[in-house]
Amino acid sequence: MAVNVFDSAYELEKTVRQSEEYASLKKAYDEVNADPSAKSMFDNFRNIQLELQQKQMSGQEISQEEVEQAQKAVALVQQHDKISALMEAEQRMSMVIAELNKIIMKPLEDLYGAAE
Repeated sequence: MAVNVFDSAYELEKTVRQSEEYASLKKAYDEVNADPSAKSMFDNFRNIQLELQQKQMSGQEISQEEVEQAQKAVALVQQHDKISALMEAEQRMSMVIAELNKIIMKPLEDLYGAAE
């Protein structure tokens, strides 16, 4: 009997949505979005982050001024309790996704050998 990997992937998606990590992330995200000050600060931080990532991916130089601006934005959002909680929840969810990725990639790792 053939296994449909997409059915398994959709089942995994449902499981992720039911996880404690996702529930914590959603709660923290909703709290930031419900606070206009926190939302504005977080949106600004995300925009700076995305701009720098786009520059980096396109091979453009990131100026010292942009680095300093990003560092100030990080320091500012880390001082906000709701945003800090959101960033911690994002980190935990990211760790779950990384572990799931390791599990999913195991058959290829077994086939080709571990990357050195």
